[in-house]
Amino acid sequence: MPKTMKDFVAEAREKTGGSTSPSDADGLVLDVREAHELADDGRVPGALHVPRGFLEAKADLTNEGGEKALHAAHADGRPVCVLCASGARASLAAATLTEMGYVARPIEGGLKGWREAGRPVEGGKGEDR
Repeated sequence: MPKTMKDFVAEAREKTGGSTSPSDADGLVLDVREAHELADDGRVPGALHVPRGFLEAKADLTNEGGEKALHAAHADGRPVCVLCASGARASLAAATLTEMGYVARPIEGGLKGWREAGRPVEGGKGEDR
């Protein structure tokens, strides 16, 4: 039977040991949404933005052009708390980072869950933040 998106997300969460609540998210917050999503929906202050499609290249420790903040989190053993809109892409990204040797977990509920937990969001269109 072919796998569904839900199957991939469930497997990814198993690889990372589950998810973390927005209120428990400490360490580096990594936002894997697309740039237009940040512009439309806002961004988490201080979060590192690496779109999901660039994650492997930016997280690769052998890539001199990689993302230095990610590399530093790896070197320090700091957790990487991964955020997307709903949690699915974050789960897939966190599993990839885990396979690459990072300590990573998706943030439950994505940006919506982040907001509902009263965590700060800046910018975006249409909503008073």
